[in-house]
Amino acid sequence: MKKRFMLASALIIGSMLLLSACGGNSGGAAPAGDKEVKPEEKPTELTVAFPIFGAVPKDLSLVQDSINQIAQKKINATVKLTPISFGNWDQQINLMLSSSEKLDLMYVGGNNYSSYVSKGQIVALSKLLEQHGQGIAKAMDSSYLNAAKIAGSIYAIPTIRDFAAYNGLTMRKDLVDKYQIDVSKIRTLDDVEATLKTIKEKEPNVTPLIPGNIGRTMLDSYRTFDMLGDSLGVLPNFDNNLKVVNLYETEEYAQFTKKMRNWYTSGLILKDAATNKTSQFDLIKSNRGFAYFSNMKPGFEQQESKSSGVPVVTANLLQPVSTTTNVTGVMWGIPINSKTPEKAMDFLNLMYSDKDIVNLFDWGVEGKHYVKSGDVIDYPQGVDTKSSGYNPNTGWLFGNQFLSYVFKGDDPKIWEKMDQFNKSALKSKALGFTFDANPVKAEYAAVTNVVTQYKLPLETGSVDPEKVLPEFISKLKSAGIDKIITEKQKQLDEWAKSSK
Repeated sequence: MKKRFMLASALIIGSMLLLSACGGNSGGAAPAGDKEVKPEEKPTELTVAFPIFGAVPKDLSLVQDSINQIAQKKINATVKLTPISFGNWDQQINLMLSSSEKLDLMYVGGNNYSSYVSKGQIVALSKLLEQHGQGIAKAMDSSYLNAAKIAGSIYAIPTIRDFAAYNGLTMRKDLVDKYQIDVSKIRTLDDVEATLKTIKEKEPNVTPLIPGNIGRTMLDSYRTFDMLGDSLGVLPNFDNNLKVVNLYETEEYAQFTKKMRNWYTSGLILKDAATNKTSQFDLIKSNRGFAYFSNMKPGFEQQESKSSGVPVVTANLLQPVSTTTNVTGVMWGIPINSKTPEKAMDFLNLMYSDKDIVNLFDWGVEGKHYVKSGDVIDYPQGVDTKSSGYNPNTGWLFGNQFLSYVFKGDDPKIWEKMDQFNKSALKSKALGFTFDANPVKAEYAAVTNVVTQYKLPLETGSVDPEKVLPEFISKLKSAGIDKIITEKQKQLDEWAKSSK
């Protein structure tokens, strides 16, 4: 009997030791409430989707490997980077979301945000932020974080970059210098007109004013109102006691289109401005244009000079303003597809707090894609923009751009200045409001079609507003703009009450 007992005890102890040994290598779950990462746990792989311009960088896998070395050590996770071209983004991401394909983190554009939320395609983040997003909360002003709230919940995190814009005029520096134009004295549209007339007189082969980009109008970069996402119902002076009005019926709109018409008929605006398919950079580079209205930020002159290859200077016309559109234009969210949202938030937190992770996303691998001197970087010897294996030029896309190194030639204090720019900007009274067009989607589609027909010609001066503006307003009303404005006012009032 004694021998049997001893044998049984030995078997039990042996089994316990065997189970313990197996458990040590199985990656089994930690006890409930134990949040520490165990070194023996198998890393969680996270699928991270984001848009890119052009081809996939050939060295993306090297960047991914370097990111994973850090992420595995800090949060016991790895990432599978999934770039998708901007042109295919909406279609491909919707397929992934609807098919429940593995997806843990994704870029969220402001134009799709409310749609993702209303369809239940991204998860509410408030609790995850509290438990796993301390780095995000520390890095971002709460007013900007809360600007992403829909019905009281945050579903996506804005990237940290320029949260405001100021409108102004961008001009070729060579002609400004040649005719001794005092940029500091260009403050109003009348001042702009005088400058354009100087160029018209002195440089007859150069068009004084060109569009700020393909498909853009002059008003797109000279706004004295919060467009509340789409300009179908706006907030004049970024306040107006939160009373929504029809932009196209305002006296300000009538006066602006009248002034643009005067400029156009005087030869100050590009003749084919309403149908132009050439970028502002190519028009400037080819000596066809002098100036364009712009939405500006610190470092804008250097940015535009690089893009066109022609040095430019800027005049500020309107003060910096922050609206929901500015803040929520580029964000990150966790899709409903994710089986590990806590771990996804852990990695998102690194994108806002870990300088090495940010710079791997922004610039690639040190020594191969860039060399560093302090916080200023340059290409390694023998490498340039075209030959580099990783050069996405999308630092605004990945988490906290204020942790990004500054490229040689750019202002070394650009991020300090950008931070101050954000803090000093006027905040729209509707900052944080996002309109849901679903209740009026039929009218919304009809009104959008009317705007597409009339907006460009009117706001570039290509047609006579005395004749065309009344026709535009009449068609907007027939299409249902008043119903849209009533719905937007209702939602704005509800938002204002819940935000108190």
